[in-house]
Amino acid sequence: MAPGSKKSTKHKGNKRGHSKGVAPAPTLVLFVRHGRTPTTGKVLPGRAKGLHLGKEGVAQAERVAARIAGLDSVAAVYASPMERTQETATPIAKAVGVRVRTRKGLIEADFGQWTGRRLSQLNKLPEWTTVQRYPSGFRFPGGESFSEMQTRMVDTVHELVAEHPGETIVLTSHADTIKAALAQALGTHLDHFQRIVVGQCSVSAVLYTPNGPVVLAVNSMGDDLTSLVPS
Repeated sequence: MAPGSKKSTKHKGNKRGHSKGVAPAPTLVLFVRHGRTPTTGKVLPGRAKGLHLGKEGVAQAERVAARIAGLDSVAAVYASPMERTQETATPIAKAVGVRVRTRKGLIEADFGQWTGRRLSQLNKLPEWTTVQRYPSGFRFPGGESFSEMQTRMVDTVHELVAEHPGETIVLTSHADTIKAALAQALGTHLDHFQRIVVGQCSVSAVLYTPNGPVVLAVNSMGDDLTSLVPS
C-alpha cells in the first residue's frame, strides 16, 4: 500500500475518497511487465493474438506474485487485454485476493506493419535509428506513434490513480508502455525513454501524489517491496 497511508479498504466503484477541497491521498502504482514468451527478444509481437507465456514466463509470474503478496494491501490488479499480460496478472491477483481487471489503455503499442516481424530484420532498417534516438518523431507504418502510445498510457494511469486514492494498485503491461509511463513520471523527454530498462516481470513503483509522481523503483527484480518509501 502507499507508504505512510493506512491500510486501505476494498475498492468500490469510482470513488474519489476525499471531500471537496481536500487533496486525495497518494496512490502507489506497481508497474509489472509481462513474463517471457517464446518470441521475447526475437519478434515484435505487438497486438497479435495467441501469444502466451512460456514455461520461464509462468515461473517469473509466480515469483513476482509472491513478492507483491508481501505487501500489506493491494486494492486492484489491472492488465492489458493481451494473453501474456493476463497470464502474468492472474497469479498476482490470486496472491492478493482480487480478480484481474482488464483495461484497454494498458495494451501494447500498435506496431502496424511491423507487427510480427523479426527484430533481426527490423534493426537493419534505416528507421530503426529513429526508433531508438528520436522516438517522439516516429510512427509505426500503419500503426501508432510513440507519442500517442505515451499519451494513451499516461492518461490510463492517471484515470486509475483517481479511482484508487490512498491505495496500491498493480498495472500489468508491456515494456514500451511502462517505459513511457516511467519517463513521464521522471520528467524525462520521450526521446530518452529507450534508456530505461524494464525487464520481464520486473516491478517499477511510482507514488502518485497531489504534488506530482515520486519514482520509488525501476526494473526491480528481487528487492523487498515492503521497503519502498519516498526519500
